Amino acid sequence: MGGNFPPKIFDLYSILKGIFVMIHKFKQLGYNIVLDVNSNGVHLLDDCAYDILDHIDEKMAEECPSELISKLSYPEDDIRESYAELYQLYKDGALFTEDDYERYTGTKVKSPVKSMCLNVSHDCNLRCEYCFAETGDFGGDRCIMSPETGKKAIDFLIKNSADRVNLELDFFGGEPLMAWDTVVQTVDYARSIEKQHGKNFRFTITTNGMLLTDDKIEYINREMSNCVLSLDGRKEVTDRIRKTVNGKGCYDIIVPRFQKLVENRGDKDYYVRATFTKYNLDFTDDVLHMRDLGFEQLSAEPVVTDLKMPYAITEADLPRVFSEYDRLCEVMSERTENKFNFFHFMVDLNQGPCAIKRLRGCGCGNDYVAVTPNGDIFPCHQFVGIDEWKMGNLYDGTFNNDIKDTFAGTHVYSKQGCRDCWAKFFCSGGCNANSFIYEGDINKPHKLSCEMQKKRLECALALAADRAVKEQG
Repeated sequence: MGGNFPPKIFDLYSILKGIFVMIHKFKQLGYNIVLDVNSNGVHLLDDCAYDILDHIDEKMAEECPSELISKLSYPEDDIRESYAELYQLYKDGALFTEDDYERYTGTKVKSPVKSMCLNVSHDCNLRCEYCFAETGDFGGDRCIMSPETGKKAIDFLIKNSADRVNLELDFFGGEPLMAWDTVVQTVDYARSIEKQHGKNFRFTITTNGMLLTDDKIEYINREMSNCVLSLDGRKEVTDRIRKTVNGKGCYDIIVPRFQKLVENRGDKDYYVRATFTKYNLDFTDDVLHMRDLGFEQLSAEPVVTDLKMPYAITEADLPRVFSEYDRLCEVMSERTENKFNFFHFMVDLNQGPCAIKRLRGCGCGNDYVAVTPNGDIFPCHQFVGIDEWKMGNLYDGTFNNDIKDTFAGTHVYSKQGCRDCWAKFFCSGGCNANSFIYEGDINKPHKLSCEMQKKRLECALALAADRAVKEQG
């Protein structure tokens, strides 16, 4: 046996068998980890088995090849035993499995619209430097959505959801609490008609917390199935880049309000979402600070922006970012108290997403759309303001199904480099908006985002393996 692994080969999960074979090897948390990409099988190997994989391919013979003995420095009996265990995984369809998805390459999987980002406010009471929405106005006039438009958005979602029962709507901005009356009237309207249409609405709200009051906290905790709370971590980090209109910091205002909301939320979902930049590449300290504030559901997203911006993360920063992900991963593995969930380190190896989700990802422009205050429809909130991607308008009744078809045919086999990437079934090709904005093509993944995503996935898989090993004792 190698290292501290209980069995010689520990198989966490394996499903799906089918033409293109791929495995991914990496070391994390002291484990030798192998992902069988097409089966989703994750294996912990001892050193001998791990090194054998460098010298064999997907056409495994039942008997250990004699040349392996001379290529490796392990005792012959260990090599033969490890090879036999690898061969058994191969026979069980958990190693070197074939790709059963690529045959769907030419298929456009159209879906009813089931979720919506409702931009109730194209205005914000903060002026965060890195804001993709250009400090809240999305490059246009500052404005608030009327309740009438919110209700029309509900009608649109019901009409275009076909037989989908569960529908999702995220109140977004800008800052949605600036359009509070529209939020309340939209929720009330949806609740008043959902049963007659056989629908069930699930609402989410994303807020910077500046306008949170006791009555809004009570309402959000009652009506919103999830809420996203924007905070970048430590006071000095948050106040440096998330400033009020008059140039002051927001940390001291929002933290106690977020704490009160979470303390009264019960078992309903929430997460505190940070954005880290070049200014705080030690973002583990921000994650741990937020945990110390009492928050257990956490996220820290890397900023995606023009590389000319002083806070931009560049390719030169990647080694530092990767080492910080390693540090956070180790902290989460070692903690026995004050545990927390980190959004990017969460991966489901028991069921995972359905096949369509694995191929296409978020559903942008196909089963998910965004609506602006004037009723314009876009593929998602990050496409808002890019006129060539406007899909229609609630008031004139238009909806461009050609754009919908484009996104229905966008998947990991249409995107450059994704077919040959080990992470494709976890990231599903990445963010279409980032691809278009920073690479000029929805089918050309954003390179920096890809590299960080792959590192996060390695940490996520390692933590899943670590938990399983510890549970087995």
